Amino acid sequence: MRLYHHPLSGHSHRARLFLSLIGLRHELVEVDLKAGAHKQPDFLKMNPFGQVPVLADGDVFISDSNAILVYVAKKAGQTAWLPEDAKGAADVQRWLSVAAGEIAYGPAAARLVTVFGAKFNPEEVIGRAHTILGRIESQLQGRKWLVGNGPTIADVAIYSYVARAPEGNVDLTAYASVNALLRRVEQLPGFVDFVKTPVGLAA
Repeated sequence: MRLYHHPLSGHSHRARLFLSLIGLRHELVEVDLKAGAHKQPDFLKMNPFGQVPVLADGDVFISDSNAILVYVAKKAGQTAWLPEDAKGAADVQRWLSVAAGEIAYGPAAARLVTVFGAKFNPEEVIGRAHTILGRIESQLQGRKWLVGNGPTIADVAIYSYVARAPEGNVDLTAYASVNALLRRVEQLPGFVDFVKTPVGLAA
């Protein structure tokens, strides 16, 4: 397998993290976003949306980080990470949707402002970040993981951008259970860190 990624992309880190956590051998291929490599014809053949990450598995190309999590879990038979039962699968899917929605438009967007100079309204996206962090905090009351009794791809999906939320001026101090979840993920065998950028509250 090959993972086309960029080290500053939380979506890329999400995919790389899961591949490493389950010990699946893969080659990392860094895509030069600054040079526009993701908009070149060869890359667009793999992902017409022109975005990283992309997972190449032989002649199969999977784009979208959450789709990659599902593909890899299914391909590797990782039923602990992606439950087969209807309720468990639905619970995981709910958090994949949160990662693609509230996380993307909250802490991820706030980080885009400081790291990449995105033109979002900082007050608005930071407010969204705190709303979803509050909901995650509530979900974690009395439990260690978002779904079930062990880590799933739901935890992987929310990790990268929540862990680096302070780079977007999102203070995590008030979220004890969220911070505890981040530390649990970081203690898992095979964990790979997401590059730190000295901006925002992390400066």
